[in-house]
Amino acid sequence: MADYQAPVDDIVYTLRHAAGLESILATELFSHVDTDTVEGVVTEVGRFMNEVIAPTNVDGDRITAQWQADGSVTTPESFKAAYKQYVESGFGAMPFEADYGGAGFPWLTALAVQEMLNSANMAMALCPLLTQGAIDAIEAHGSTEQKNTYLPKMLTGEWAGTMNLSEPQAGSDVGAVRAKAEPAGDGSWRISGTKIWITFGEHDMTDQIVHLVLARTPGAPPGTKGISMFLVPKFLVNPDGSLGERNDVTCVSIEHKLGIHGSPTCVLAYGENDGAIGWLVGEENEGMRNMFTMMNNARLSVGLQGLAIAERAFQDGVQYANERRQGRAIGAPAGEQSPIIEHPDVRRLLMTQRAWIDAMRALTYSNAAFLDMAKAAADPEEARRWREKADLYIPLSKGVCTDIAQECTSAAIQIFGGMGYVEETGVAQHYRDARILPIYEGTNGIQAADLVGRKLGMRAGGVVFDELDLFTTIADKLASADQMMTSAANLHRAIDTCRHATEHLVQVAAQDPARLLGASTPYMRLLGTTVCAALVAGASLEAGTSTPHLAAKRASARFFCEQLLPAAEGWSGAVHATADDLFAIPADAFV
Repeated sequence: MADYQAPVDDIVYTLRHAAGLESILATELFSHVDTDTVEGVVTEVGRFMNEVIAPTNVDGDRITAQWQADGSVTTPESFKAAYKQYVESGFGAMPFEADYGGAGFPWLTALAVQEMLNSANMAMALCPLLTQGAIDAIEAHGSTEQKNTYLPKMLTGEWAGTMNLSEPQAGSDVGAVRAKAEPAGDGSWRISGTKIWITFGEHDMTDQIVHLVLARTPGAPPGTKGISMFLVPKFLVNPDGSLGERNDVTCVSIEHKLGIHGSPTCVLAYGENDGAIGWLVGEENEGMRNMFTMMNNARLSVGLQGLAIAERAFQDGVQYANERRQGRAIGAPAGEQSPIIEHPDVRRLLMTQRAWIDAMRALTYSNAAFLDMAKAAADPEEARRWREKADLYIPLSKGVCTDIAQECTSAAIQIFGGMGYVEETGVAQHYRDARILPIYEGTNGIQAADLVGRKLGMRAGGVVFDELDLFTTIADKLASADQMMTSAANLHRAIDTCRHATEHLVQVAAQDPARLLGASTPYMRLLGTTVCAALVAGASLEAGTSTPHLAAKRASARFFCEQLLPAAEGWSGAVHATADDLFAIPADAFV
């Protein structure tokens, strides 16, 4: 297995030419940051991830997180040492408010850090990812006391955070939550119930874990309208900020999973004794709204994980393809075996991975840039437009990138051939680790439903049509670029296909919900692939081809537009189809 090397040049390219870093730094909100500082940080983070975090990845897979009979959970020794250095680095605090110890950098730059951390060790990276979501919720909805008590050490990573949504009877259906919260009469609440799928719900990498728990208060209305959010720390915090007695929350087991073995996925029991002590975050019955503060950024980060794990698998495949000799390539001397990278089909596997990695990076980084521009905008109307773009891209980032991660990690195994199917070579770990990505933080079916149910409804499809108009301008410019005429024609064709599909779904949305939902996944793939093509094409036009690296980016964009983008049009038939065939076979006939 290859040593991970952070793709610093590729990241800087995307920051500059796809995501518009300089426009973000030109705003008043981020004027204290400059591009040289960002590039310096990216370079240093890359070195840190290469040397400190990446070597722990195999330990996570083979040693794994271990549950103990006393309810504690241990992680590999290498995790604890590396995480301690991560906390000391301050990298995790970059995008957060200076009032609590952050540096106030754009979220876009934090995404670059996240990419390298996830490539280096995705299982370990889940701890700061969940902490990030908890920080977002407390920052947006918590009281001043909660912010002052918890945020400073959560920003550094000294304390971790979790999201407690799911229960045995309530997976994605959060409205079925049964956990209870009873008022204690002193401003605190007593929480009881069981939560499942809690990532890093118990571990030994931090002294404190801050749980954000969804529960129902007495008399709360049924469904999602009756859910409240509570802050429940593992240890109570004394007035001087030190840790006090252990709260009534216990890890009763951890799951045995296909991948991400180093990340403990916990079953947590609240209130087995006197009730876990918690405090309301925001107002009663607003937990669902508060949850989405966490979920949106978390969904973008999971999409980023798809990019990150694809990058790590790709690097393994590139090294193996250059080292492994088998067969004689076209034009090679007789009697000599050639490196398999000289064979056309292996090149196709590598080019497909590389082009998609460029596209996924452009998609997720642009998504983060829209969030930054919305936050920085002084004009409410301008902020709304950026927020609409960000909201549209969230399900695309999460859904498309995590689906494609399955294909890219599988392609890496294919390059290894039979050796890829052997665990000792290490590339199979990426395939196993990646499989969770289309499932957690809302399955990709939920992302597709969100795309057609909520995001398509923004301005009756107007947000999508605005993006397609922007992409038409890119396609027009592409036609005059060297060797890009076919790419331009393909992009124009895909844009037209998306426009017709969008018009169709806007029409059927109110009349035939089954047809709308039946078309949701094909539509997400059609639109997402077209968006990716436009983003990589636009970046290559802006960057030019004056260096070998830039010329390679242009070649990657051309490959995407000419050999990957045409497949997107194949989803059009499924988008326009009725849902009748989906239900043509009775449920009992599947048995």
